[in-house]
Amino acid sequence: MDNQAFEMHGENIQSSSKGKEWPNKEERKGSWSLMKTFLVCLLACVITTAIGVLVLSLVYVNNPIFMKETDVKDDGASSPKPDEKNVDIRFQFMNHLGKSKVHVYPGGEIQWARFRKDANEYQSDEEMEFGKSINNHRSKMTFGTLRIKSKGLRAPHWHFNANEHGYLLQGTAWIGVIGADDSVVTTYNVTAGQVVFFPRNTVHWVKNVGSEDCVFLLFFTTHEELQTLDVDDAFFSTPEDIAARALKPQGGVNFIRTFKKQKEDQAINLPSNLDQLVQNATYVQSPDNLVWQYFYNLKGSAEYPFPGGIFQWARYRINNTGLNETEKIFSESLNKHENTLTLATLRIFSNGLGQPHFHFNANEMGYVISGCRQAGVILSGVTTNFNIGIGDVIFFAVGMQHYIKSLCDEDLFFILAYGTGNQLETLRMNDYFHATADHILAQLFFKEQAEFKKFPKAAKKTGK
Repeated sequence: MDNQAFEMHGENIQSSSKGKEWPNKEERKGSWSLMKTFLVCLLACVITTAIGVLVLSLVYVNNPIFMKETDVKDDGASSPKPDEKNVDIRFQFMNHLGKSKVHVYPGGEIQWARFRKDANEYQSDEEMEFGKSINNHRSKMTFGTLRIKSKGLRAPHWHFNANEHGYLLQGTAWIGVIGADDSVVTTYNVTAGQVVFFPRNTVHWVKNVGSEDCVFLLFFTTHEELQTLDVDDAFFSTPEDIAARALKPQGGVNFIRTFKKQKEDQAINLPSNLDQLVQNATYVQSPDNLVWQYFYNLKGSAEYPFPGGIFQWARYRINNTGLNETEKIFSESLNKHENTLTLATLRIFSNGLGQPHFHFNANEMGYVISGCRQAGVILSGVTTNFNIGIGDVIFFAVGMQHYIKSLCDEDLFFILAYGTGNQLETLRMNDYFHATADHILAQLFFKEQAEFKKFPKAAKKTGK
C-alpha cells in the first residue's frame, strides 16, 4: 500500500537538497571500503615513519660520525670534536726528543723532531702536536740528531728540499762537499763546537775519524718531510746499462753487475770487514777560501755577553761587521744561498734569564745540551710556560714573544737556529718598554707618569 504521506515528505527532502539524490545501499558500502583502505594506509605510513625516526635516532646517538659540533664556548671557539684529543698547548713549542723513535743503522743512529704526513708515524700525540705546529707556522725548520760510530760513515747524499746546518757536539769528523762544478771537492776536519753547512742539492758525506762516537745536532730548512737521496740508492736505482755508460768502468755492464745492494739501509754505513775493504785513507784539508763556505769555528768565535749569559754566533752580518777574513767567507755564503739559517750557542748562567723578546724576521728552534730551564711563550690570548731539560727541542714562531730562564745550579747551554740568512732582527721587552713615551705608558697602565722613571734603562748590548 502506498504511503502518500511518506511520498510527500520525501519530495520535500529532495526539494530541500536541490535535486541531489541520496546514494543507495551498495554505493554507501563501496565508499566505506575505500575509507577503510585509506585509513589503513595512513596508519601504516605513520607506523613506518615512527620506526624510521627511532632507528635514525639510535644510529645518531651511537655513531660519532653523525654528530655535529653545535656547542660554542664563551670565547667563540668551537668545542673539540668527540674523536679529538686535548693535548697540552706546550707541546706546540716543545718536543721530548728522547722519547722519539730511534732509527738504527749499521754505523749509527738518527732521531727526529719533524713533521710527518702520515700521522701513524708519530710516537705520541704530543710529538704530533709539535710536528703540526712547525708545519702550520711554515717554519722552514726540522731538527735531528745524528750519531756515527767510530769509523762509521754517513753515506754521501743530498737533500732535495732543504739546506743543512750542523753543530758537532762530540767527536771528530772528516767532511766532504761536492759543489756544482764537479772539479771542486771541498774536504775538511771538524771537531766539537764547530759548525758545518751543506746547501740544498749539494752532495756531502761525514766520516767519523775519532775513537768516540760523533754526535751532530742538525737543522734542516724545511717544515715538510725531508727529501734525501743517498748515492748508493741512486746507483742501484739506475739501470745497469745506463750506469755502465755513465761511469765507463773496466768490464762495462758486467762490472756494474758485481755490485750487490745490501738488505739493510746503509744511510750510516760501517761494514764488518772495513779493514779488508780500505787499505789507504787520507784526510786532506782544502784551502780556507773553500772550507769556510761550509764550515764555521763557532766555539772559537767572539763572545757576546749580556746580563745573565753569553752568545756565540755563526751568522751573516751586514757589511761583515766584527768578522775576520775567514768568517766573512761563511757570512757571505749564508747570505748567498736561499733559506739558510743563523746558528748560535747560548749559555745562561745559573738562575739567569734570557729576557722576553721576539724576532721580526725568523722562527727559532733550539736543543738543550745541558742544564734545565723554564721557557715561556706569550701569544695573542695565549700564555704558557713549561720546564725543559737535556735533549728537548723548543720552537718559537716569528713574532712570538718568549723568554728562557735557568732553573739549575749549573749553567744552561743549548744550540739555537734562526730561520734567516740575513742579519737577525730582535726586539726585547726592556727595549720596547723604554722606547714607549712615559705619558703613553701612564695612560695605558693607569699609573702616574713619574712612576715610569723607576724602570732603569739598560746599557746597549752587542749580542742577540
